[in-house]
Amino acid sequence: MFSPFVYGKIASGEAFTDREEEQKRLAENIRSHINSVIISPRRWGKSSLVRKVGETLQRGKSPIRFCYLDLFNVRTEQEFYAHFAREVLRVSYSKWEERLDSAKRFFKRLTPKFSMGTDPLNDFSVSFDLEETKDAPEEILDLPERICQHRKIELVICLDEFQNIGFFDEPLAFQKKMRAQWQHHKQATYCLYGSKRHMMTELFENKSMPFYKFGDVVFLQKIPEQYWVKYLIDGFSRTGKSLKKEFAERIAREMENHPYFVQQLAHTIWTRTAKVCTGKEYSEAIDVLLQEHGILFQREIDGLTNSQINFLKALCSNAAQLSSAETLKKHKMGSSGNVNRIKSSLVSKEVLDITPQGISFIDPMFKRWFSTIYMKP
Repeated sequence: MFSPFVYGKIASGEAFTDREEEQKRLAENIRSHINSVIISPRRWGKSSLVRKVGETLQRGKSPIRFCYLDLFNVRTEQEFYAHFAREVLRVSYSKWEERLDSAKRFFKRLTPKFSMGTDPLNDFSVSFDLEETKDAPEEILDLPERICQHRKIELVICLDEFQNIGFFDEPLAFQKKMRAQWQHHKQATYCLYGSKRHMMTELFENKSMPFYKFGDVVFLQKIPEQYWVKYLIDGFSRTGKSLKKEFAERIAREMENHPYFVQQLAHTIWTRTAKVCTGKEYSEAIDVLLQEHGILFQREIDGLTNSQINFLKALCSNAAQLSSAETLKKHKMGSSGNVNRIKSSLVSKEVLDITPQGISFIDPMFKRWFSTIYMKP
């Protein structure tokens, strides 16, 4: 029997829950050719949301086609061009000959080089001469729009971990190139999303940046508890097991409604439940996850300074004011100005997140480990 709970990969079908409003908003943007920017911490379900909307909009004889690119391992402008061109061509044409013909049609100043693997339809790569791309990058960046016009289709270019363009050698110059071309596209639409909130916010909310006001910016929120409760109970029920409402609520609250960790804890409890979940299975699952991740959490701690660790202790101690004289003295954090620097560094390290609701741990299981094991006298 397969577990009804999914984490660490795209959630689809019955494993996908809620996000009705976000689905409607994103789908309407795409239908209206409005670019979208989705920002949230890692593992909040951005990719699953985009894929879900893609599945819906591509049904039947729809002219809409989604092109998904993950920039996680893309570190140079040249790598971007190769990855971008390959995926756009792969999604737009089903036959190898059509891809070659399109390259001849749309690349006038560039000479792309194709290499094929055992499966030419899917296992192929595209590369460009470095000097040529310096002279004519617009031929690659305009490829989606040119194909849309020629084939009478509507491409949706979805770029995951978009903030990674900030690691390129000349990131600002590259952003200007992209914006200069993409702002004129009418049939191709762009959905850009990333997990480093501070970097993504800088890219799209800073008035001095090229991508300022590029599209509709969506700050993804956590899935509300009531949706999780129903989802968790239904998941157990579908597989012949029972989960009482009180335990479904505990799972959601313990993991602070974080999609990845709610699914992970639910899966761990499910594997230990024969028929009916009790407090025994719940506690065992928590202990197992704390033990499994203990080494990783300790490594996280080893990479922090004493001041940063003290800041986390103050946070877990529910200090009323982190910058108060009493808290600064008790937790040895120096001045109030130093607290702001510590907080910023922990956000950059993706240990903490700052939202309108306040400061929170990105990983709720790490918070539990830190407060109950690491801080234990």
